[in-house]
This record gives sequence, C-alpha cells and structure tokens, in this order.
Amino acid sequence: MLEDLKLRVMNVAKRAQRDGMCKHLSGNFSARDPETGYLVITPTQKDRDLLEVPDMVVMDLDANVIENQTGLRPTSESLMHIKIYQERPDVRAVAHTHSMYATVFAVLNRPIPALVYEISNLKCTKDRIPVAPYGRPGTDALAEAVVGPVHEADGFLLRAHGSVAVDETDIEGAYLKVCYVEELAELYYHALACTNGAEPDVLPHEELQAWAYPSAIRLP
Repeated sequence: MLEDLKLRVMNVAKRAQRDGMCKHLSGNFSARDPETGYLVITPTQKDRDLLEVPDMVVMDLDANVIENQTGLRPTSESLMHIKIYQERPDVRAVAHTHSMYATVFAVLNRPIPALVYEISNLKCTKDRIPVAPYGRPGTDALAEAVVGPVHEADGFLLRAHGSVAVDETDIEGAYLKVCYVEELAELYYHALACTNGAEPDVLPHEELQAWAYPSAIRLP
C-alpha cells in the first residue's frame, strides 16, 4: 500500500545520506497520506544505502504499524513524527537530520537568527530558527518537546540532537527546508567566526515577508 509515497520517502532518505545531512543510521523521514491518514516512515537500524521500497513502514497516528512488509520496525522517533502531525494537521511530511552545523547550534541551545532572506521559507514567526527543549531520543519527552517549536516555525533544532523541518505539501519540500536550516546554521557559524563571536546584523521583520515572483516579468 502507498507504494508511490514509500518510494518518495525512501528516495529522500537516500538523498540525505548522499548529501551528508545524515550519517551512519541517524535521522528519519516520513510523509502522511491525506486520504487514509496513514504515514509512511523510514525503518530503524537500516542502512539507507540498502533501503528498498518494501522496507518502508506504514503507521497510523495512534502508533499502530499497519504494514511492514520486510518485518522492520519504524524509527524509534516515530512518536515525534506522530506528535507533529497531530499538532499540525496541515503538515504532510517531516524530515529529521543530524547535519553538522545545525547540530552544533542544537548542542549550544542557540537559536539561529534571520541572517539572510532564505529563512522566510521556514515561516519563522519570531524571525529565528528556534530550539526545542531536550528530550531523549525515542521517548514521549522528545515528542512533547516539539510542540512549541513546530507552531513557531517550519524548521527548528532539537537541543543536543539535530534538526527538523516540516512541509504542507510533500517530503521533498520538508527536505528542502531542513537543508535551509543547515545552510543558515553554516552561515551563522562562519559569521560568528569572522566577528570573533559578536552577533552579526540580521534582517528586519518587514523584509521577511512571503516571496513573490516579480510581476514585471511577462511570460509568453
């Protein structure tokens, strides 16, 4: 069931491995089917390079496994994904990575400010990428920790853990957003290095409005 959705989630998981956004067995990805309400999620303890479509797990929002063709269990952080879908019914996909620069600021418990316009893609209501309180991976505490941040922004950090992004359309969009989180974290890291730790200038709130294609460009 949901074979196309399984393929898309699997492909994004493999891409994250190739891009260096996840190393070893870290990170997990999911997407929700709007018709059934089920979510397709990556399995635990499976090398992403070896993932195949039947390895993807189908769950409901009560944490019941509906289908696992190869017998694999869903990621141990499934409760976090489920909590996000429960809190944000508009969300269709979740991407969680352990990328280097984002994780540095997650360890520091330091939100990432609005350095460049790309942060507008994350719909940050407070003009920052927030940090969720610490919750041990795989626990209810981690699931509860995301409640505040996921209502504040589409991309956020997990304290001492990694980063998460959500999207209202598809898993590819969620992955793009988590890549924006990493890019902004890397920029912030280098900006702090260049200023000997002094905070760099940030964009004012009015500059961070939704992007629109230039109306002066006339298409045929």
